[in-house]
Amino acid sequence: MNASSRKHQIEQDPRWQAVLKRDASADSQFVYAVRTTGVYCRPSSLSRLPKAENVEFFDSAAQAEAAGYRPSKRQASDQTQVAAQHAALVATACRQIEKAESAPSLTQLAQHAGMSSYHFHRVFKAATGLTPRGYANAQRSRKVRSHLERGQSVTEALYDAGFNSNSRFYEAADQLLGMKPSAYRAGGPETDIRFAVGQCSLGAILVAQSNRGVCAILLGDDANQLVEQLQDKFPRANLLGADRDFERLIAQVVGFIEAPAIGLDLPLDLRGTAFQERVWQALRSIPAGSTASYAEIAQRIGAPKAMRAVAQACAANSLAVAIPCHRVVRSDGNLSGYRWGVERKRQLLERESSSDA
Repeated sequence: MNASSRKHQIEQDPRWQAVLKRDASADSQFVYAVRTTGVYCRPSSLSRLPKAENVEFFDSAAQAEAAGYRPSKRQASDQTQVAAQHAALVATACRQIEKAESAPSLTQLAQHAGMSSYHFHRVFKAATGLTPRGYANAQRSRKVRSHLERGQSVTEALYDAGFNSNSRFYEAADQLLGMKPSAYRAGGPETDIRFAVGQCSLGAILVAQSNRGVCAILLGDDANQLVEQLQDKFPRANLLGADRDFERLIAQVVGFIEAPAIGLDLPLDLRGTAFQERVWQALRSIPAGSTASYAEIAQRIGAPKAMRAVAQACAANSLAVAIPCHRVVRSDGNLSGYRWGVERKRQLLERESSSDA
């Protein structure tokens, strides 16, 4: 297509009119890129208007970047401001969910944030790693566990956690607790957890699995201590020794530790507070060979001041390598505490970096 034809085509496109008008209402609908400069902008950008024949439209900034364009300085600044605004809105929504007696609907949360339901759902998940419903379920899970661990009856716990009826609670109980509520209250009796202990280059390793997924990957120097840690987590569960099929699972985990390039994709049985699960989901988004600071993780989950709480969530992680808390470092890039020892953290990062190279 020659320049004249391209110019005519762009000028007939309604999006070009939005660019000429610097229409802010179109900012969420598309971006335009300039072939001669290699940058892209929002329709409302105050940058000097390009020639129509040099313009290309994209539905999103991600599409423009995939095509090789970079954000303009103004666009990059705007994106930073938007990200900060979104983080604040998500943090407010999280507090709204946590304080509500019953989970707010998506529509209610979106209206409070001043967004459409679709846009709010996407922004919330990008910031926390969970959908609003998933976050609400995790919050209710935390409340139920807290009440049951304090010795409340199942009936008291379900109503205090915001369930309006026994039937709704029991329908969700397995997802929330991983077992029947009465079993959780009693420390997990009659719950089968298969486990195996092996050796890898980092020392002893224990892998455990419930009927929902892998619930523990523990590292240490003493295999007996790892078994004791599992027993402390589920004091009355049925801990079953590994069979041949399960030994293949532990071999898969050990293989990933030794050669990170093979990847690790396991069904996980996550059991933490709502905040912890937000942190753990954010950790899983850090690519192998990369690191993120505690401050960056706090920012990603919409709680920029919660760096200490992020560190505590990392320390509470009982799924080594599957939830890669070893990829979180201090803001200066130096290594800090690691539940299974800083030296193990160093070795894991070195192997991932070498594999990535």
